[in-house]
Amino acid sequence: MTIAEIAKLAGVAKSTVSRYLNGGSVSENTKLKIEQVIKETGYVPNTFARSLKAKKTSIVGTIVPRLNSYATSQTLIGIDEHLRENNYQLLISNTSQDLNREVESIYSLANQKIAGIILLATQITDRHLEAFDKINVPVLLVGQQNHHFYSVIHNDEHAGYEIGKYVISQGHKKIAYLGVTEEDIAVGVKRKRGFQKAVRYDNECEVHYFETSFKLTEAIKKFPAIFETYKPSIFVCATDNIALGVLKAAQMRGLKIPKDLSITGFGGYEVTEIIHPSITTANFFYKEAGILAAKNIVKLINNEEIEKVTVSNFELIIRDSVDKLN
Repeated sequence: MTIAEIAKLAGVAKSTVSRYLNGGSVSENTKLKIEQVIKETGYVPNTFARSLKAKKTSIVGTIVPRLNSYATSQTLIGIDEHLRENNYQLLISNTSQDLNREVESIYSLANQKIAGIILLATQITDRHLEAFDKINVPVLLVGQQNHHFYSVIHNDEHAGYEIGKYVISQGHKKIAYLGVTEEDIAVGVKRKRGFQKAVRYDNECEVHYFETSFKLTEAIKKFPAIFETYKPSIFVCATDNIALGVLKAAQMRGLKIPKDLSITGFGGYEVTEIIHPSITTANFFYKEAGILAAKNIVKLINNEEIEKVTVSNFELIIRDSVDKLN
């Protein structure tokens, strides 16, 4: 089915159908005729082809650091869900955690006449700032905050505080905090900062801070030296993935969780509930954050006002991986 065939069945000009599909002005009577034909024929417009011809596209580009991530996939589901409801199409660019590819993707999407860009950011460099300044396309960050841009962020610092408060309440005094690089402000800085605020006034607490990558296998490698040297009663892990690595490494050494070692994470990945023992974690609402991001980018595309920073909430989920020592 083509636009010409739709026009013939509706008894209107081809240009009228094209104008309707591109959001242009048509009379109410004509609009009803075209919609009736589309409904009867099951016609699906080629959004991408129309966008290439239109001055204003209906495609939103989303740049992600990796696809094999629960947080990323859930966020993309939320973005796609809301964009579809509002007749926008999602185009995904995966960078495999390569900052060079991330910057290249910004220019590449802009060259495809994209309507807006959502960046699931891990860090914002001067090259990012330069690229966004040059492309003249609405931009929204998810997961990181930068005063130059609009953003949707998770409440990482408060989540860190609540995890810290809970760990202290369970009587843990010897703590290993296993975080990530501080180049990642949300995960590497804010979660740790919140945790530090919670344990700051407990003089009996002995906390040692360590750094690993986001990879589960790296956490497995890091575990033995930390455990043997400091003998912590609990590992507070900056992500659920790191927590899963610590759990695996501990069980490989014959340790029983939580009797011999307690573990907490951040994220709320589904697998943390399924495994045994299930992991105590700060659950972030990634899908809802994706929906918020999609709502905000659509508003930016349409020159509507939004808050500079939108904060997505979280909940502390108490499970079986933390022993009560007091």
